[in-house]
This record gives sequence, C-alpha cells and structure tokens, in this order.
Amino acid sequence: MIQVLFFGPVAERIGKHALQVSHRAGMRLQDLRDELSAVYPAAFEIVCFVAANGTHVRDLSLVIDDGCEVAFMAKFSGG
Repeated sequence: MIQVLFFGPVAERIGKHALQVSHRAGMRLQDLRDELSAVYPAAFEIVCFVAANGTHVRDLSLVIDDGCEVAFMAKFSGG
C-alpha cells in the first residue's frame, strides 16, 4: 500500500488528509497522480509540489515502492 497525504487546500478539495492506494509493480509517481487526479480533478489542478518519503520530487517518472509515503501540496506562503 502507498500512504498518500494531502495538505492545505488540496486536502480541503479532497475532503480528507490521507488515503491509501494499492501499489502496483513499476508504479511511478505520475501513475499515482494520474489515478488520483481522475477521481479528484479540482484538487489536482492546484497541486504544485510532490514529496516521496519526505523528499521533494520533481521527476514524476520516479518508481515508487510498496510502503512509500507520497504527499501532494499546493503552493503556500507565510510570514
């Protein structure tokens, strides 16, 4: 299983802060994003940042392992 976390307005649009997705051999971050954006299109139109196991990831072709934690976040600001 992959633990998927959502933060800020992404979580608000999905209606939850976390969910679990079944892992498939060879699954990439882009596959996960595509799968979730088909179900939650309004949330994924604002996703700007992706992290895998606590590390910011820019390359969505990264293959993710079973047990991985993936986070999707929108842009944020603060003072």
